[in-house]
Amino acid sequence: MVEPVADQVLRAIDQVRERYYRLIVIVGPAGSGKTSALQAVSALTSAPMINVNLELSRRLLNLTERQRAIHLPRILGDIVQETAAELVLLDNIELLFDVHLHVDPLRLLQRLARNRTVVATWNGTVGPNGLTYAVPGHPEYRRYPTGDLVIVEAKP
Repeated sequence: MVEPVADQVLRAIDQVRERYYRLIVIVGPAGSGKTSALQAVSALTSAPMINVNLELSRRLLNLTERQRAIHLPRILGDIVQETAAELVLLDNIELLFDVHLHVDPLRLLQRLARNRTVVATWNGTVGPNGLTYAVPGHPEYRRYPTGDLVIVEAKP
């Protein structure tokens, strides 16, 4: 029997406690249960769940494109820090991949996970070629090695 994604995440939270980056990435396509898993983890741990697209959109709305690119890492850091929680759950991170923002989404998540445990959903795939977002040729395409990442795979 396959272990539920929420249970895998809870187990991974214990595993990352002593790591340099306390980041857990839940990887899967849309509709694979990533958000449901985060909701279950939130209910069990009382950790705040942040809709990154919604919160960032609110705070970036009145900024120019250039200002958005400059201030996005600090703004996201502020959003996470405002929770004052040791465990933070990030859902809907697609805005971080916008090419106009000029950020490296994984590196940004890792920086956030330096001082607290961060669990983030990732619409993509994980396989022998690494962790991917989008498909080759798409402007938002990203591929990362999985060597030092803690990944929980959500399958549809």
